[in-house]
Formats: sequence, C-alpha cells, structure tokens
Amino acid sequence: MLPLDNPIYSALATDQAPFALTNGLARRFPLEVSPLAGLRDGSPEAFADLRELAEPGDRFGLFTIAELEVPDDWELVGERWIDQMVLETPVEPVEGPPLVELGEADVPAMLALTAATQPGPFGARTFELGRYLGIRDGERLVAMAGERIRPEGAIEISAVCTDPDYLGRGYAKTLMTTLAAGIFAAGRQPILHVKTENGAKHLYEKLGFRVRRPARLTQIRRPR
Repeated sequence: MLPLDNPIYSALATDQAPFALTNGLARRFPLEVSPLAGLRDGSPEAFADLRELAEPGDRFGLFTIAELEVPDDWELVGERWIDQMVLETPVEPVEGPPLVELGEADVPAMLALTAATQPGPFGARTFELGRYLGIRDGERLVAMAGERIRPEGAIEISAVCTDPDYLGRGYAKTLMTTLAAGIFAAGRQPILHVKTENGAKHLYEKLGFRVRRPARLTQIRRPR
C-alpha cells in the first residue's frame, strides 16, 4: 500500500513517530495534538489494538481508501467520502500581507480562529506538527494555515481558515502557496484533504491541486 493510501499510519510510522502512541497494528496522536489515528489495516485486530490506546469517550478520525467495518465495541460517530488532493507542480508564493510564523504564544488566537471558522479539529498542541503561518490585522489573527500530517514523501496542508470579516482578500491563496513552496523546497509533495462539496476545493484546483483519489473519513468513539 502506498503511503498516501494510509497517510495517518504512514506519518506516525515515519516523520511523526515521536508523537505516536503505538500498540500492535494501531497508532494515534495524543488527543491534544490531533484526534487522528491510523490502522495498518481494517482488521478487527487493528481496531482492538486501537481500543487499548483509548480511554472511554475518546474519539478518533481515520483516513482510509475503503469503507471500514467498525466492530461493535466501537461507536460509529460518522463516515463520509472526502477528496485527497495533491500538488505536482511547484508554485511561487502569491504576494499578500506579511505572514507571521505561529507558535505556542499564538495558541489562544489560533484556537479562537479555528473555533469560529471550523476548518477541522485543532487542539492546543496541533501547532507542534509543522509550520503554521498567519496573517494579522494589528494584534488580531485573521487567517492561518499550516502543516499537519507528514506521510512518507508528502506534507498535508491543513487548518486553512480566514475570519469571515476578511474573506475575499486572497489570504488563503497567499498562505497556501507559501506553504506549498516550502514543502516542495523540502523535497516533499503538498497534499490536502477536503470535503467533496467544499467550495474551497475550487480554489485548490486553481492553485494546481488535483484529486488523487477519494478517501474515507471514519469517525469513531470508544463507548463510555
């Protein structure tokens, strides 16, 4: 199986192994970093291994290339198809407002922005996964994007979000092209995961991203 066909497991087995909580066929991030988990395969044994890494009530997201048969001792919270997109041609950063490198001191502002815009899960330690860039208006963080999972040969761009008061100014384009250029410079391929009906998908296509394949997002919870 190619790394991008099982990206979370690949990331936790390679670059992001220092974050990995591992048991047999299962790996996961600490929840304050990310609620993502990876299974080497979709077997009952892999789910059982993940269950031993979970406390009652813990919830995880899994990315796979096929539908999973979730065992009865897990609660299926939701499942849907999304698109995995890849960028194959290097891009030049699009000019825009000055970008700032975001870090631990910016966590409250990052949490507030992601809570307001809902780009996907973002925790108090998510920024540790890679490079996060932002745009400020004075002291106010109004847009951001960053690097999340790092499967072998690739880096995922994630948490792309803009304050609703600042939409239409091209901030996402500036952030994404700057991150993508840095990823290419590091010898990796930019990837992202997006809901099929997400309007932002058209922006990503204009930047050169193409759909590599559909991916299955499965959300599960260990019952209390």
